[in-house]
Order: sequence, then structure tokens, then C-alpha cells
Amino acid sequence: MNPAELLTALVATPSVSGDEARIADLVAGHAESWGARVHRQGHNVWFSVGSGPKRLLVNSHLDTVKPCAGWTTEPHEAVWKDDTLYGLGANDAKGCVTAMLLTAKALLDEGAPSGVEYVFALTAEEETGGKGLGPLLSTLGPLDAAIVGEPTSLKPCTAQRGMLLLRCVAHGKSGHVAHAHVGGLDNAILKAARDIQAVSALRFPAHPLLGEARAQVTQVSGGLARNQVPDRCEFFVDLRTTPGMDHAKVAEDIGKALESEVVVHSARYLPKGTDASHPLVRAAVVASGQDTVGSSTTSDWAFLGDLPAVKVGPGDTLRSHQANEYLTRAELEAGLAFYRRLLHGYAGEVSRG
Repeated sequence: MNPAELLTALVATPSVSGDEARIADLVAGHAESWGARVHRQGHNVWFSVGSGPKRLLVNSHLDTVKPCAGWTTEPHEAVWKDDTLYGLGANDAKGCVTAMLLTAKALLDEGAPSGVEYVFALTAEEETGGKGLGPLLSTLGPLDAAIVGEPTSLKPCTAQRGMLLLRCVAHGKSGHVAHAHVGGLDNAILKAARDIQAVSALRFPAHPLLGEARAQVTQVSGGLARNQVPDRCEFFVDLRTTPGMDHAKVAEDIGKALESEVVVHSARYLPKGTDASHPLVRAAVVASGQDTVGSSTTSDWAFLGDLPAVKVGPGDTLRSHQANEYLTRAELEAGLAFYRRLLHGYAGEVSRG
């Protein structure tokens, strides 16, 4: 099966997050037919190739988001137009999955470089942050580094933003608006408005690859009636953090800067960064011929703890989660060649110490 045929089969198999059983069966079947000893945990599929003291995780995700409006083709069909494949997940991230699977097949056919065990894990629910790679990690055992397959135009991403969500509640004192001039009432929406202005003025140190982090107010709700001074107004703050920003400390500092009550709504997507001197980064730069970059989007890298990782794969992140998502044949073939160079390059790097 050539790369285009495998990508076509994967894209033509619907796998909206949480419903990946069919695509997991397809991936497992191919890997088993190539001689891999395949393991399953839920809709996660994993197998190892090669052996050695170093264990490198090679991971991408099987699931997609739900199709949005605006598609001119059927999202769950794989439609080739010239040398471009249109379909949900073609870019994010079934191109990465295809290239990783065929890299594994090449290693099985030709023999893997000595010194490294490559742990291929094609996992579920990345798009919803559910029961995918995170819960699988303890089953996979100790790992030394990881490749996370996401569309980066084959640029090695060594820094990724995290996500800190804060729920802020401004408290006031309610009463009839006709009596507001008398005093004693406290408009919670006005208090929230002052805090929203304060949020927009917050500044954090810039990251060399990711730039500034800017907090954004994304939802506001308050007031019970048009003729009642509101005693409560809630708003949410979304801050895409950079490596070096501690979520607990940032949340505490924001809480001190606002009049409103501030609580952490979600902090589990941590920012990530890998040192440029790491063997995997060195191998990725050589394999791609491109400098390292940062990524504003989150991925399963967020759940890898302190494990050094590089996020990289064929496709363009700007196409993800959009109508008429696509991947070109040239991008797919370049991704396959890149992953093969990267895995061999990493083995060479670790053998040199």
C-alpha cells in the first residue's frame, strides 16, 4: 500500500473524537499484517519496533473534530483533486499517522537502527483531551523522548503554548435601578468591566519562539433583569501560556490584580519546551533542514510531563479545523521521508552520546 492509498483509507474512515473504534481497527490490522505485535487500550493502538536502552515515543492522534459548516465536498469522504486529498482529518492529523505508520513498516521490513526502541502509539481523543495518550503513558513504560505528530509544515516545534482558564466572579449588591442614586448598591457588571480592562493591560515576559502571552476575556454573563442592579457578573479569562510560566503563580498574581474573585477553571494543558541541545532536537533540525519554531496550539505533548519532545509533521496548522481541509501528495511523501530521516538521525545522535 502506497502513502496515498493509506491516507485515502484513513480519511474515508470517520473518527470524530470519542468514536475511533473503526479507525483503530484499521490501523491495528495494517500493523499486524506487517509483523508488528500490536496492543490495544480502548481506541489507542501501540506497538514497538527495534530494541535498545533508549525508548523513543512516536505518536499522533487518530481522532478529528466534528465537521464544521462550509465544506464543498463530503467531509467524511476522501476526495482527490489532482494531487490534493480533501477530507476531514487529512491535514490534522491523518497525514502524520500515515507517514508514521509507513515509517514503522519500513523499519520492520529493513530493520531498525540499533540502540533505540521505537514505540509507535496512535491514540484517541486528542481533540477533546479525553482518554487518549495521557492514560496510556503508564502502560507504555519508561520513555526517553517523544515525537508528536501534528501539522507543522515539517518545521521542528520545540516550544508549545499551554492553556490557563480562569473563572472570575464580580460580586456586588442588588437593588432596584430607580434607587441606585440613593447609594448602598454595588453594580457587579461595572466592577467586572474594570477588571476586564485590567486583564487587557496584563503583560508577561516574551518567549523567544512564541512571543508574548496575552490574556483574553472570552465569555461574560451577568444581570437578572433590565431594571435590577446586578449583584453578580461572571467572566472567563483564557491565557495561552509559554514555557517558564507557572500556572498556579500566574493565577495567583492575576487574582491579586483584580477586584473579582478568581478561581482556576482549567490548568492541565501546561506549556512545553525542549532544549535545543537535546539529541532529538538536533536530529529533527538536520532531518528537516529548518530551524526550530514555536506552536500556539496545544497537543498531546501537554500530557507528557517533563519528557523532551518535538512536535512535527506534514501539513499546515492553519488548515486544521476548517472546511475543505486537505493535504497534498507531495506533503505526505515529504513527511514519510522526513520521519525516516529523523528516526535514523536520532539513533545516530544517541549512539554518539
